[in-house]
Amino acid sequence: MRHKLGTAKLPVDWNLAMIFGVTLTAVMGVTSLAPAFPKITQVFGLTEWQVGWLITAFTLPGVVLTPILGVVADRLGRKWVLVPSLLLFGIAGGLCAFAPNFQWVVFLRVWQGIGAAALGSINVTILGDLYQGPARARAMGLNASVLSIGTACYPILGGALAVASWNYPFLLPWLAIPLAVVVARFMRNPEPAGQNDLRQYLQSAWLGLKNRKVLGIFLVGIITFIVLYGCYLTYLSQLLGREYQASSFAIGVIMFSMSFTTAMVSAQLGKLTRRFAKRNLAIFAFCAYVVALAIIPFVGRLELFVIPTLVFGVGHGLNIPSLQTMLAEQAPLEYRAIFMSLNGMMLRIGQTLGPLLMGLVFVYGHFQAVFWVGSLLAVVGALVVGLFLRDSVPQGAGGKG
Repeated sequence: MRHKLGTAKLPVDWNLAMIFGVTLTAVMGVTSLAPAFPKITQVFGLTEWQVGWLITAFTLPGVVLTPILGVVADRLGRKWVLVPSLLLFGIAGGLCAFAPNFQWVVFLRVWQGIGAAALGSINVTILGDLYQGPARARAMGLNASVLSIGTACYPILGGALAVASWNYPFLLPWLAIPLAVVVARFMRNPEPAGQNDLRQYLQSAWLGLKNRKVLGIFLVGIITFIVLYGCYLTYLSQLLGREYQASSFAIGVIMFSMSFTTAMVSAQLGKLTRRFAKRNLAIFAFCAYVVALAIIPFVGRLELFVIPTLVFGVGHGLNIPSLQTMLAEQAPLEYRAIFMSLNGMMLRIGQTLGPLLMGLVFVYGHFQAVFWVGSLLAVVGALVVGLFLRDSVPQGAGGKG
């Protein structure tokens, strides 16, 4: 089922709904736990740096496995990767709630991360398979909007659950198990033929991956997720809990403001890409990151933190779906999963490096340095977009769909 080039309207179908379910599952692994970090730190007697391993253990498997799973998805089919990934994510993630110590939590998070490795790339791969042209940009935008709704709601839900007990947020991954059953039974999506031998497939994919635009998207993705996972998800919650004595629920509410804005902006991407080049939207996004992170050290009252989080949300709502759409445009069906999976690997690298790098910054410069360094990284991201993605044009002006 491919949707025709030139239409920005999407039919409501079960395939799209299931993809949205996968997206909500993929984002669950970190955002539902972030507000619980202060309580987990207290329960297990951890430092702020040690609790960051809950993110690192989850994201590190994806650095290695995501491109491998992309090859499998291109050769055997998307569902052969998607269904087992959902099952492992749900089982391992749910078992974390019953772990007797922090070491067991980290061990199970590794296995949950193995299940999560392909989720964030296989969903946008299938969207790229299903849609073309302006409809693809709108689908990517709506998917990013759903992702942001998840990142908006999960902190509140996870924070509320953590108020009762540190381990209750770990029960949420069990929702992935029935989703796996539904996907296996009902999803109908185009699958690549996989007729070329493996060597020819890899050679052809490699030629496409050497494209300057593709490499630029990969690099920008790393920078984005270092900033998101290092500054925002890990150390903003720690700042609010430690310096402002905010409860887990209050932290979740503040983080909700960013995700709500991201959802609203992402949903408009189809309209925005008909007026502005996706490159320009991405540059504007990084400018928003710069402003948001730079003003966080100067916020003096808890309720005023919604100002930088709203600005950050505008940037994130433009950035991620714009980059995903540009990458999907560069990848034919037969190689789209490896393109998207390698991009997912880059994002995992950013997710993994973010808490570690910002942890080192925190040790030497405390919270202020974390957000100032993040702001400088966002400046670098804007420069990379300007240098590598300069040939992007609005779809309405003749851009490739």
